[in-house]
Amino acid sequence: MNVAIVKYNAGNIRSVDYAMKRLGVEAVITADKEVLMAADKVIFPGVGEAETTMNHLRATGLDELIKNLRQPVLGICLGMQLMCRYSEEGDTNCLNIFDTEVKRFVPARHEDKVPHMGWNTIGEVNSRLFNGFTEEEFVYFVHSFYVPVNECTAAQTHYILPFSAALHKDNFYATQFHPEKSGTVGERILKNFLDI
Repeated sequence: MNVAIVKYNAGNIRSVDYAMKRLGVEAVITADKEVLMAADKVIFPGVGEAETTMNHLRATGLDELIKNLRQPVLGICLGMQLMCRYSEEGDTNCLNIFDTEVKRFVPARHEDKVPHMGWNTIGEVNSRLFNGFTEEEFVYFVHSFYVPVNECTAAQTHYILPFSAALHKDNFYATQFHPEKSGTVGERILKNFLDI
């Protein structure tokens, strides 16, 4: 299987590459548009800041390329947020694959810490990413911004308020959590993506 990981100015690419290797897949890390378009599957990872990253994607033409991919695409963390219409982080217009916005967590109580960091459960799953899931499972999150529950929500988590832990629309899939850092549960999700 030909898997491409989008290379751009956001971190976490190596962790995703290692997760693919654990599944027996030699992914290619690339910004080459021809290679990305020819891949069987594309992973759009990310740890970083929305405005700077979107500026880079626009400058390189990767913004239009990602929006027009026809094979299964998986956005992770910042990758998921950039696939939305708009982010409050840097007042940024994003890729608009998912017609929803990204909001900053506002602590409701003193004990609410931002960023939301660590293990939390995902439930109300509704996507082929979660084939075989029969109960709530724990996955690993690190984020200060969230996507509200919307018509593309494919899994939910509650932290301060309910939010989208995953999104799905057409050939685009996305997780707010890090499957590559979520142990055997994350490996199952990545394998499900590869099986789509």
